[in-house]
Amino acid sequence: MGAIVALLVIVTVSLLVTRIGAVALALTGLSPEVARFQARSAFTGVGFTTTESETLVNHPVRRRILMLLMFWGNIGIAAVIASTIASFADEPDDGESVWFRVLFFLGGIVVLWLIFTSRFIDDLVSRWVEYALRRFTNLEVRDYTSLLHLHNGYVVMETKVNPDDWIDGSTLTQANLSSEGVLVLGLTRSNGQYIGSPNGRTRIDAGDTMTLYGPEDRLEEFDLRKKGDDGDRAHRIAVQVQQDVETDRLAE
Repeated sequence: MGAIVALLVIVTVSLLVTRIGAVALALTGLSPEVARFQARSAFTGVGFTTTESETLVNHPVRRRILMLLMFWGNIGIAAVIASTIASFADEPDDGESVWFRVLFFLGGIVVLWLIFTSRFIDDLVSRWVEYALRRFTNLEVRDYTSLLHLHNGYVVMETKVNPDDWIDGSTLTQANLSSEGVLVLGLTRSNGQYIGSPNGRTRIDAGDTMTLYGPEDRLEEFDLRKKGDDGDRAHRIAVQVQQDVETDRLAE
């Protein structure tokens, strides 16, 4: 029984480590959902896509967090395997069956799952971890979610420009996306060159990847907008919608 208790303790510590890693990654600017996924991926060693890995490993703070998660993940997985073998391989105590051990272990896992999926416990642990990281580490915190007001329908999105897209071949001045309530935060050329805060003379070509900020529904529509009269009409409608929104705000 002692081995099973040790196994449950190891699982608990592993869950706490991934939660600490997720909060730490979120403090560097990742969304909470992406931070949780990446923390679990690094801890378990399952990996992630090339684009995501470049975003993470090119950031020095995120790289250190991932390295620590991978290190503790290797130790944790090895400890879980060893404890599992020890839990069910040794002779049972008097009056204790293998099925009792299995049920005790599964019951412990269910309890841990309920605890760590509880919204109250999740918020409590996240606040404690965030306070500890801010208080006792020199982690470079950037709360981009608050800075960019990423709620109430506003998001940051990347979109790759295709040859038949409405914006292909246009400068940012010609596209006039700001009149739609859309800001171009950055541009990655097809050759990998990155342009931060591109100006109005910047030309957008097929193969470029744009980093956009604005209302989610507008960005999704823009991502599907094609060349031609329909695309021009969609732009005019988007401009009118944005003007109506701004008029309503002034009237409030």
